[in-house]
Amino acid sequence: MSASQIPNLNTLRRGGGRGRLRGRGGITGGYPGEGQGPRGTASRDRVVQGTDNDASVSRLSAVSLGYLEDPFAKTLTPPGLETRRLPIINRGTYVRTTAIDRLVARFLSHAPHERKQIISLGAGTDTRAFRIFSSQSSPNLIYHEIDFAVNTTAKIKFIRSTPLLQRALGIGRPEDVTVSDAGDALHSAVYHLHPLDLRCLKGASTSDTADPQPLLREVDRTLPTLLISECCLIYLSPSEATDVVSYFTRTLFPDAQVAGVSGRTGTTGSGVPLGLILYEPIRPDDAFGRTMVSNLAARGIQLQTLHQYASLKAQRERLLGHGFSGGQAAADVDFLWERWVTEEEKERVAGLEMLDEMEEWRLLAQHYCIAWGWRAGGGFDGWNELEGQSGD
Repeated sequence: MSASQIPNLNTLRRGGGRGRLRGRGGITGGYPGEGQGPRGTASRDRVVQGTDNDASVSRLSAVSLGYLEDPFAKTLTPPGLETRRLPIINRGTYVRTTAIDRLVARFLSHAPHERKQIISLGAGTDTRAFRIFSSQSSPNLIYHEIDFAVNTTAKIKFIRSTPLLQRALGIGRPEDVTVSDAGDALHSAVYHLHPLDLRCLKGASTSDTADPQPLLREVDRTLPTLLISECCLIYLSPSEATDVVSYFTRTLFPDAQVAGVSGRTGTTGSGVPLGLILYEPIRPDDAFGRTMVSNLAARGIQLQTLHQYASLKAQRERLLGHGFSGGQAAADVDFLWERWVTEEEKERVAGLEMLDEMEEWRLLAQHYCIAWGWRAGGGFDGWNELEGQSGD
């Protein structure tokens, strides 16, 4: 499932009056409500699979204008799609990317000599793995990406044809990497691409006896692990999204006496340090949010968990319900811009483009958030120092 930006700071712009939004950038929808049965599901899946191009175009726009440094952005953007986004969108891409990078960096910097693991849900053409591996001589990290087979196949083609990507992953010889016969799965010593529909993942009950490992064979169940979902789980139904997270918290990485979201107590496990980062839209019920939802619905886009996790408080409670009892925090993009970006960096970013629609920026930024939660223990101690909003 593509880690798309639909609807997101990079797909919306003002239209027809203050605070009103309309779609931007060749996007036709994502998980629309109409259509039942296999044919309807396949159609919805194709829409979600196709949204990744928009994410890569917006990333490249921000990089080209100097908001971000990312030598892999152009490589992973399909030719002919380069488009300069609006300033409000470029700034949103900047804040979202740098804030998640900061959380990831804190995770990796704790006990740097200890091996760790990142699992990115719906990664699409995301460049984070390449940026991490190229910035460190030998990071003690295993990186997994999960997505629909059509998206993993496309990414593998990019890797196979681009020496820059191969060098970042330490692929210098044919024997350094294994690609499936179908061309949709890739495995190296440090990087794994899994072609998988996330809806196949189910959280375990206390009576489950089946081995969960075959779905994700290369995942190391003993390592401190960070899960990342950027506008991915929101395309699933609430029960499906719960199942996906529970698969990791209760099945692959069970903690001793973890209370599941259903109220059951999880099986006693290894207590492996585990964290989750979520990036999602919020606040659909105020005037701005209702306009946003209405405009998206007119385009056939339905974000299925939006109302269930509509506030920062609901996002924190969601994390606690999944057993992230070490801590939970959440902040909207407006807060992250104001509190996490230094004044010097704000001046630099402001000098890149003229942004004269400050009211619209704040309204839009207040309707997207990053939430993060973790289990107590090694690997996530640094997250306690990162400030999030306590209201909402």
